[in-house]
Formats: sequence, C-alpha cells, structure tokens
Amino acid sequence: MARLYADEQYPKRVVEFLRTFGHDVLTVQQAGNANQKIPDEEVLAFALSIDSAILTLNRRHFIKLHTLQPNHAGIIVCKDDSNRERLAARTNEAISNLETLRGMLIRVNRPSG
Repeated sequence: MARLYADEQYPKRVVEFLRTFGHDVLTVQQAGNANQKIPDEEVLAFALSIDSAILTLNRRHFIKLHTLQPNHAGIIVCKDDSNRERLAARTNEAISNLETLRGMLIRVNRPSG
C-alpha cells in the first residue's frame, strides 16, 4: 500500500478510511506542521523527504507544482466529496494497482450525476 501525506485541508475522515484500506497516511497535524501557513512548495518537499505522496484538495496549486517540480513522491489531487467514504474508495482505487506513485499526478474526481 501507499505512503501518503495529507495536507492541512484534507478531510480527516477520508484519512481514516484510507488507513482501513491499508495505506500509511501521515497528516500535517501529526507531523507537527499544522497552522504554520507553510507554502505548498515546502509541503511537497517535506512529503518527498519522507517518501510520501501528497493527498490534497488543492488541485490548482499542486497541478502547477507537478509541472514545475516533477521530481516528487507523487501528487494525488482530489475533487472534494461530502461522502468521505466514497472519496476514500475512489482514491484507493486510483492508486492501489500502481507500483509507484513517484513523479505521478493522479486526479481523483467526483462521480458524475
């Protein structure tokens, strides 16, 4: 399973569901990096330093960062979904069969309809 780093706005409930799928998820809060207004570039660098892919709802900024800094441990950008279990299941589905997330940008969208 994947090593993931959930940024500050990523829903805690989704993190909990991802852990039940077997993913190793560290949150910004657990890392002691919450409420410090750390720039996204530094969040990405920290995730790389712990060999973890970023989990974020901040799609625009992290898609841009992927283009500017493609050497990362992975970026998973998610469209927010009030159904937290469904968001976790879609995220798990998007990453579970991948050998590595390194350098990848993975988009997890809400289902249409």
